[in-house]
Amino acid sequence: MTETADREDQITEDLARFTNDPLGFVLWAFPWGEPGTVLEKELGPRRWQRKLLEQIGERLQAGLDLGSAMEPLRFARASGHGIGKSAMVSWLIIWAISTREYTRGVVTANTENQLRTKTWPEVAKWHALSICGHLFVCEATSLRAVGNDEQGKPLGNRWRIDASPWSEHNTEAFAGLHNKGGRILLLFDEASAIADKVWEVADGALTDEDTQILWGAFGNPTRNSGRFREAFRRFAHRWMVEQIDSRTVEGVNRAFLDQLVADNGEDSDLVKVRVRGMFPTSSFKQFIGTEDVDAAFGRHLREEQYRYAPKIITVDPAWTGEDPLVIGLRQGLAFRILRVIPKNDNDVQIANIVAQHEDEEQADGVIVDGGYGTGIVSAGRTMGRRWLIAWFGEKSPDEGYLNLRSYMWGMAKKWLKEGGALPEDHGLHDELIGPETIPRMDGKIQLESKEQMKQRGLPSPNKADALALSFAYPIQAKNGPGRQQSTGMSITEADPYKHPDDR
Repeated sequence: MTETADREDQITEDLARFTNDPLGFVLWAFPWGEPGTVLEKELGPRRWQRKLLEQIGERLQAGLDLGSAMEPLRFARASGHGIGKSAMVSWLIIWAISTREYTRGVVTANTENQLRTKTWPEVAKWHALSICGHLFVCEATSLRAVGNDEQGKPLGNRWRIDASPWSEHNTEAFAGLHNKGGRILLLFDEASAIADKVWEVADGALTDEDTQILWGAFGNPTRNSGRFREAFRRFAHRWMVEQIDSRTVEGVNRAFLDQLVADNGEDSDLVKVRVRGMFPTSSFKQFIGTEDVDAAFGRHLREEQYRYAPKIITVDPAWTGEDPLVIGLRQGLAFRILRVIPKNDNDVQIANIVAQHEDEEQADGVIVDGGYGTGIVSAGRTMGRRWLIAWFGEKSPDEGYLNLRSYMWGMAKKWLKEGGALPEDHGLHDELIGPETIPRMDGKIQLESKEQMKQRGLPSPNKADALALSFAYPIQAKNGPGRQQSTGMSITEADPYKHPDDR
């Protein structure tokens, strides 16, 4: 047997030892400290990298790779800049594909440019340094095994990890990620800006039994909403998470980081995101702050704090088949969801449901979104109901807002700050903090459209719009025990069928 053959046999034998030991693999596979290499001054992974690699190995070695006995092993790291996230992504890819036959995986990033110019070149760099790199070929968008299987078919057809840009309209790369009986690796780089839709599709796809499934997410915490944020909050029980302050990491430019803190303040959102690895209080363009929504979430009110106010029922119809129709009710500082219905084009049926709620609640008025609600209002009119239509695009009663939609959301924002109470509904919470503003030369406040939100991977905010609709027009309270007359326009003073072009 030749020396080369002996070396290949030894490499194969060594690789088997690292199947569930990513830290051991990283220390073995790369030329740490070797003179004449780019790593001659490096002794190994940084502390946070070692910790994560150890944690993954411990979980796998404890038997959590038993397929049907486990959920996917999920891990997420939010951090400031410059800590070596891309290197970690590269090591995990090379370890995963090298130490288990027929591994399948996908890596994606916040943008195609990030994936193509930063994430994948880092993978290529570490692949070239790996002692077992010759067993795989690194191409422009994939890392795959070389050679053929026993049937003469290319191993790379089944044993590969692909770099795939995400798209909320094209999720096949994530929906089709199956590898029953083997290993699946899914990695999100700069995960904060990856659309929720991609997370949801991936979550539903990683269901193979008897399969070792690993799902990692890394990034700067640039948004305080979305699935990356929720991995550290609502879904923290499912994820191994850590937030890393860049100042605690070896080898970073500490002087630059200290300058950012000195110039902007320890508690500024810029420092939270770029240095401390913390999610911002509010994203730069975010219209309603997370703190205001958090404060209102599940807030308890005494009945005397709102019973005097008019009861306003709102209806936000579904825009697409994926969206629900939402019926809400606000009375003063109290808001609740009365009903959520899958998209239903039977206007008469919906009108009857709304009328039933109107009677049961003895509501003082009903406001319907005019986008898809004209048929509902028309059906209600045949029943003698005088419901109002709110056209989101019509002129705002306040010149500081571009249109009625922006105005309604502005009033909802003010209502939250004044002590508004929300039900403990996570969907409503996320929808309220979702919309961003669009900068304008004239200074008017403009919210992005539902279409623009969906392009960012966010769902249509139907529950949040149900709250906002209650501020479209002033409505008077009917006389009754403990009820007072509100000031403003009576429901009978508006033409519920007038289109904004006629106003």
